Amino acid sequence: MTVTTKGSTPGTPDNPWGDTKTKTPSNGVNLGPTQRPRPVFPEPIVPDVHGPARVVAMVNQKGGVGKTTTTINLGAALVEYGLKVLLVDFDPQGALSVGLGINPLQLDLTVYNLLMERGVTAEDVLLETGVDGLDLLPSNIDLSAAEVQLVTEVAREQVLGRVIKPLLPHYDVCLIDCQPSLGLLTINALTCAHGVMVPLECEFFALRGVALLMDTISKVQERLNEDLEIEGLLATMYDARTLHGREVLARVVEAFGDKVFHTVINRTVRFPDATVAGEPITTFDPSSLGANAYRELAREVLSRWPAPATMAR
Repeated sequence: MTVTTKGSTPGTPDNPWGDTKTKTPSNGVNLGPTQRPRPVFPEPIVPDVHGPARVVAMVNQKGGVGKTTTTINLGAALVEYGLKVLLVDFDPQGALSVGLGINPLQLDLTVYNLLMERGVTAEDVLLETGVDGLDLLPSNIDLSAAEVQLVTEVAREQVLGRVIKPLLPHYDVCLIDCQPSLGLLTINALTCAHGVMVPLECEFFALRGVALLMDTISKVQERLNEDLEIEGLLATMYDARTLHGREVLARVVEAFGDKVFHTVINRTVRFPDATVAGEPITTFDPSSLGANAYRELAREVLSRWPAPATMAR
C-alpha cells in the first residue's frame, strides 16, 4: 500500500531522494520511488590521474525531458567528486551553452566550425565554465546547417568522434547534449559514445517514443558502434504526489527493469532558476533537493561503470 511518509523530511539523510510517498512492505525494506530497495552508493574515489574520458550521449528525441539539465548538473556533480568533465553542446538551440551563462549568439567559434572547417581545432573552440574542472564545447544555430552539409561527407557518422578525440585524454567524462531528434547529429553522438543515457519525463507521451529510440540505438550498435551500451533511463520531472507520475514511473521500471536508474529527479522550480542564473544547481543552490539528487545520480553512474570508473574502452 502506498502511504505518505511520516517523520521524514525530503532531502534529509533518511529521505535523500526527496520523494513524499514510499511503499513500506511488511518485511520493513525501504523502497525508493522506483519501488525497488534503496541502494547506498559509495563515495567515489578521487582519481590520481585523469583520462581517457568515457563518452556518454544524452539522447531522447522528445524535447523538454531534461537532457540539458541533466548534462549540466550531472557534469557539475561529477566535478565535485574530483573528476574532470567535458560537456559538448550538440544541439543547434544552444541550450547547454545558455545554461552555463554563455550567449551563443556572441560566439565566433562553435562545434559547427569544429565539424566543418579543417583549420579549427578543439582547443580553439573549448571554453572554461564558471565551475573549475568543467569545460564546454559550445554551440549555436549554425549547427543546424551541419546536418545537411555532413550528408555528402565520407564517414559522416564519425565526424564528431574524430574532432573531439584529441581532448578525451585530458578528461574523465565527456557528456554530449543531443538535440531532440534522431537525425545525423544524434547518430554522430551515438557513434562516438561508450554509453547512452536516456532522460525520460514521467509523463505518458514521453513513453511513446522510447521504443523508436531503442530501435535506433540497436541499429547503431549493429552497424556503427558495437561497444555502445545503454547506461540507463533516468526518470525526470517526477512528482510523487500525482498518481499519473507514479504510474508512468512504474511502467518504465516494468519495461526496462535494472536499466532504470534508482535515482529519480523530482520536479522543482530551482532548476529553471539555476538556468536563468547560468549556473549548475550544485553551485546555485548546493543544499537543494535537486543538487542532492544529481550528486546521488553521479554516485550511481560511477558505481555502474567498470573500474577504474572513467576508463574508456
